Amino acid sequence: MASTEPPSPLSGSGTAPAALAGIRVLDLSRILSGPMATMVLADLGADVVKVEDTKDGDDTRQWGPPFQGDEAAYFLATNRNKRGISVDLKTDRGREFVLRLADRADVVVENFRPGTADRLGLGYRTLSARNPRLVYASISGYGQTGPWATRPGYDAIAQAQSGMMSITGEPGGPPMRPGLATADIGAGMWATIGILAALEARRTTGRGQHLDISLLDGQLAWLTYVAGGYFATGDTPGPHGSAHPTIVPYQALATGDGFLMVAAGNDRLFQRLADVLGSAPLAADPRFATNPDRVRNREQLIPLLEAELSRHGSSEWARLLDTAGVPCAPISTVDQALASPQAVARDMVTELDHPTAGRLRTVGSPLKLSDTPTRVRTAPPVLGQHTDEVLAEAGYSPAEIAELHDAGAVR
Repeated sequence: MASTEPPSPLSGSGTAPAALAGIRVLDLSRILSGPMATMVLADLGADVVKVEDTKDGDDTRQWGPPFQGDEAAYFLATNRNKRGISVDLKTDRGREFVLRLADRADVVVENFRPGTADRLGLGYRTLSARNPRLVYASISGYGQTGPWATRPGYDAIAQAQSGMMSITGEPGGPPMRPGLATADIGAGMWATIGILAALEARRTTGRGQHLDISLLDGQLAWLTYVAGGYFATGDTPGPHGSAHPTIVPYQALATGDGFLMVAAGNDRLFQRLADVLGSAPLAADPRFATNPDRVRNREQLIPLLEAELSRHGSSEWARLLDTAGVPCAPISTVDQALASPQAVARDMVTELDHPTAGRLRTVGSPLKLSDTPTRVRTAPPVLGQHTDEVLAEAGYSPAEIAELHDAGAVR
């Protein structure tokens, strides 16, 4: 298991500046989509200041159990490497503090319902007039335009309306959502891509711009080849369980003691699979000779494969198929996946110290940059941990900081 020090050999020597060193990010977001985007930027070296309210902070601070110490595990998962301040944005003095930070920022990220940031005096037009170089990312359920723009945005609703749930689950079963918040996480990833593109464009134009990212748009974009199949045929896609609509066999198959994911992505791999199973004639059977044949006749093929796989357990078949070069894997549980030798070798679990939660484990960054590596530097902040520090950086005197606290504008 990796720790934050020393840096991993996979991530270079650690002597070069971080990729986003010098980039200042003002994070007005909460819950998951915005915090996910800003955590990626923070991992890449940006100075991210997270703004939370003065009462309870980010909603996810209360989203438990589970908790670690006084902190919800949900909040801890997406807020590392950030400095945290607590501000009452409904007060004039609180807003003035945030405006000062926006004047110095390169990026602002918010995921209020459309119109809320404008009502607070923190919308794109206001902030960009003061700071024309500002890259301003708005994340919402449906975007800033269109007939649904003012509706509240929730991950599960975006999954439902995007068609994503209609293609997830077993054939004939009820619609299902994946085990993760794919719409929120996806929107955070799209926002990160857009922010990086806008920062690069600013190098040429000298100006920032407004990014309009929606959960629904992101899920529609993820339909990719599923949407392509619909466009090509007019047939409405449905669920296939663990299977692939256009590759066979490419699914979890029952073995003697469980399930094994098998991905025979071409005819050559199917031939190898049949050989290992001792069923070489299957590959010559005209029903299964090519992938289109196997797609048309999957209902006949899968029971034949599972009959052979029932002779051994998943681990034994995984060993035999892996030796033969057939992509496969037993179905790992989350604990098994995080403890796998590959995850450990890739520093995908890291540890750091939190002021109240103690020793904290967190999923590492998947971004492996050879010269400007990511860093897991600091734990997620406790509520208001860096308020005074950031106030001082913004030019407030000790007396002014005390006045802001007394007035309830900050915490």
